[in-house]
Amino acid sequence: MKHPKFSHAFEVTVDLPAALQPLKKLAGNFRWTWDHDARDIFRSIDKDAWDRCEHNPVAFVNGLPKERLEKLSQDNFFLSRLNEAADSLDAYLGAETWFDKTYPGARAKTKIAYFCFEFGISEGLPIYSGGLGILAGDHVKAASDLGIPLVGVGLLYNRGYFRQRLTHDGWQQEVYPTYDFYQMPLTLARDEEGKAIRIEVEFPDRVVTCQVWKAEVGRVTLYLLDSNVLENQPWDQGITDALYGGDEDMRIRQEMILGIGGMRALQALGITPTVCHLNEGHAAFSSIERIRQFMKSRGTDFRTARQATVGANVFTTHTPVPAGFDRFTPQMLERYLGRMSGEIGVPFSDFVGLGRTDPADASEPFNMALLAMSTSNRVNGVAKLHGAVSREMFSNRWPNVPEDEVPIGSVTNGIHTSTWISRRMSDLFDRYLGPAWRESPADPASWAGVTEIPDDELWHELDVQRGDLVRYARQRLRADMERRGSGRIEPAELASVLDPHILTIGFARRFATYKRGSLMLTDRDRLKSILYHPERPVQILIAGKAHPKDEAGKKVIQDLVNFMGEGARNRMVFLEDYDMRVARKLVQGVDLWLNNPRRPHEASGTSGMKVVPNGGLNCSILDGWWDEGYDPSLGWAIGGRTDVGDGNHQDWLDSRAFYHLLETQIAPTYYHRVDGGVPRDWIRMVKKSIMAHAPEFSTARMVTDYTQKFYMPASARFEAMAAGSLDRAQAALAWRDRVQAAWSSVRVLEASDDAGKANSLGRTFTITVKVALGVLTPEDVRVEALVGKAGSNRELVGTRVEKLSPAGMDGSAAVFTGEVACDVPGHQGYTVRVVPFHPDIESPAELQLVAWE
Repeated sequence: MKHPKFSHAFEVTVDLPAALQPLKKLAGNFRWTWDHDARDIFRSIDKDAWDRCEHNPVAFVNGLPKERLEKLSQDNFFLSRLNEAADSLDAYLGAETWFDKTYPGARAKTKIAYFCFEFGISEGLPIYSGGLGILAGDHVKAASDLGIPLVGVGLLYNRGYFRQRLTHDGWQQEVYPTYDFYQMPLTLARDEEGKAIRIEVEFPDRVVTCQVWKAEVGRVTLYLLDSNVLENQPWDQGITDALYGGDEDMRIRQEMILGIGGMRALQALGITPTVCHLNEGHAAFSSIERIRQFMKSRGTDFRTARQATVGANVFTTHTPVPAGFDRFTPQMLERYLGRMSGEIGVPFSDFVGLGRTDPADASEPFNMALLAMSTSNRVNGVAKLHGAVSREMFSNRWPNVPEDEVPIGSVTNGIHTSTWISRRMSDLFDRYLGPAWRESPADPASWAGVTEIPDDELWHELDVQRGDLVRYARQRLRADMERRGSGRIEPAELASVLDPHILTIGFARRFATYKRGSLMLTDRDRLKSILYHPERPVQILIAGKAHPKDEAGKKVIQDLVNFMGEGARNRMVFLEDYDMRVARKLVQGVDLWLNNPRRPHEASGTSGMKVVPNGGLNCSILDGWWDEGYDPSLGWAIGGRTDVGDGNHQDWLDSRAFYHLLETQIAPTYYHRVDGGVPRDWIRMVKKSIMAHAPEFSTARMVTDYTQKFYMPASARFEAMAAGSLDRAQAALAWRDRVQAAWSSVRVLEASDDAGKANSLGRTFTITVKVALGVLTPEDVRVEALVGKAGSNRELVGTRVEKLSPAGMDGSAAVFTGEVACDVPGHQGYTVRVVPFHPDIESPAELQLVAWE
C-alpha cells in the first residue's frame, strides 16, 4: 500500500520557553497582519524562514530549531520587543471602541453574522481568490477596529485557491497544494465538554457533517466550516476542498454548507444573530435556514418568520453583469432543497419563485442573488455607479417602480489602510500626522497634516519603496525562471531587469476578459516606444490569475508574457502566483496603478485604493470607485463616461487614450524636475490624492456606513418584530393581505395645482389630489408627487419624491395636499401616485403595488 490509514490521531505542539510564550499569543491572532511591530518580530527571527512558510506564524514558530528558541529566550532586546507587541495586542483587545461609544449598551443585544464564500485575511490563510475575499478580510478587520459585534462565517478550503505556475511559453497551469490546518492560526471550535462541534447538512441521499474552525482576527472571530471529517464519505470530504472548483453540483453543495451549515454552526455555538449580512449571493441559503430556525424556535409559520427576519438581512452584490450570478435549474434545486422546502411548509413551486424575476416563469432558472433580494430588505451595490447598474439590471423585478427607485442602494468599498500601507509610509505618517490616521482613518481631519510633509522627504520614501519593489521583483523573477527550467539567470542580466529610478506602473487583477488585460498591447510598437523613451521611460509590473476554465483569460496572460520576451523583458515583468504578499509589494512600490476594465463591468475595484496611502496615483477607466473618486488634480481618467456601442472600437479608443495620457501628461508630470530632482507637480498630486481618497475609500468609513445605515436599524427592526408573541409581525402580514386584496379599488381621481404657466424660481405651489381608497384608510397609503425635469417625450428625469399629507375627505374621496418648491429652473413637471404604507414594511416596493395618476 502507498500510505496506511491511521486508526488513532492526536496533535503534537511545540513547547516554547516561558519567556517566549507571548509568541503564541501573537501567532494566534491575525492582528499581526496590520501591526507592523508584530510582523517585524516574526521577520526578525529568521526572514528567510518567515518567507518560506508564506507568513504563516504558527508553522513558522513550530519550525524554529530548539537552539534558536533558546537563544531568543535569552535575548533581552528581543524579549523587550516581544512583550511590547503582546501588551499592545492586549491593550487593543481591551480598549473602548467606536461602537461602544456610539451605541452604549447595544453590544449585549446586537450580533452581526457576516457570510462570505472567501476571506482574504492573510497569505498565510489561503482561502481567497481575489477582490471579494480581500474585501471581506478588510471588512472583518475594520469591524474589529471599530468594535462592531460581528462574527464572520465562511468555508475552510483544504486546498484553497490554485497556485499559479507559468510554462516556458507563458501558459498558466494550476497547482493545488494541500494545507494542514493544525499548522495554521486556527483552532477547532469545541463545546463545554471539549468535544469538537459538528453540524449536519442534509443532501439528497445523505447527511454531510462539518466541523467548525475559529480564526481570531483582532476582536472578531471568523468561523470556518470544513467537511473533511471521517464521518463523511470521501467525495463529501472534498466539498470544502477547493475554492471555485468543480461543477454546478459542487457549487450548490458548497453554498448549502456556507448558508445552511453556517447558520447551524452559529446555533451550535450559541450565537443568535440579530443581523445577517450576505456578502454576495453565494450565502443566500442562510436566509432560508434563518427562517427555518425561527419557525422552529418560535412555533410559527413561514410567512411570519420571513416577516420577522427579512428586515434584519443585508445583501451586498458585487456583480455588475447578469452572467456573474449563480443560477441553478429547478430540477437541481429541487433535488438539493426539496426537503428544506417541505420543512418550512412552502410548496416547491413557490420556493423556486423566490429566486426568479417572474415567479411564475417555469423556464427561468433559480438565481441566488434574487433569493437574497427576496429575503433581505436592505440591498446594496459596492459603488455609486454599481448601485445604478444594479438598479437597471434588476429593474424588471419591480416593473411598476421607476428605475432610480428600485430598492438597491450602494455603499462604496474601501480598504483596510493599516493592512496595506508600507512600514515606511506608516512611519512617515506617524511623524507628521500623529496617531489620528490609525485611530480615525475615515476622518478627513486625520489626513490634513499630509500637507506638512516636506516634498523631499516624501519623494525619498517613494524612491526607496520603488527600489524595494524592483529588488523583490528581480528575486521573484529569478526563482520563477529557475523553477521553469529556464536556466539560472546571470546577476548582470538580472540587474538589467527593471530600473529603480523610472516611472513604475502596476497592473494586477483577475484576468477575466472584461478587465482587458491586454489593452496595453493594442499598438505594440507604440507601447515599446513609451517603455523605452530616451528621456521619459516607463516600466510595468503585471500579476494576476485567470480562472482555471477561462481559456481566453489564460491567452491574455500568455500574450503579455510573450510580448515581454520579444524585446520588453527589462521594462515589463509578470509576477507569478498573485496573492496578498505580491499585492502588498506592488501597491507599496508602484508610482501609478492602472485599471482598464470595460465600463461599467467593474463593480468597485479596490486595488487602486491601496496605492493611495502608499503614495501612488491612479490612471483608470471611469468605472467602479474611480467614477466617483476621479478628479483631474488627483489622477487620470482613460476616456469618458460614454460608450460607442462597439466593443472592439471602444477598446481601440481606450487604448489610444491610455497611450496619449502616458505620453503627454503622466510621464511629463513625473519627469518634470526643476528643483533638487523632486517632481513637485507629481508630489502635489500625491498629497492631494492621499488627503481626498484615504479617508473616503477606507473600510473604516465603509463599515461605519454599514453599521449606521444597515446593521443598527436592522438589528432594532429584528428586536421589535421578534418580540413577544410576534404580534407586530403578524399584524404586518394581516395588513399586507388586506391591502393586496383591496388594491384594485385604489385609484387617483383627480390631481390639481395652483401653479402658473410660468413660475419664479423659489416660489411654491400647492398640489391637491383626490384618491379613491375603497375599504382602505388614508393611513394605509402614501400619496406622492414625483417632480422632475420634463423631457421631450413627457418623461420625467431626475425626479424627487414629494410626500403629500392627508387633508380630509371630499365625499368618498380622500384628499391629500402638499407644497412643492420651484427650486430648479427649466421645464418641470410632476405626476402623482399612491403606494401602500405601513411602519413595519420597510420597502414599499416589496409589495409591487402602485396606483399611478
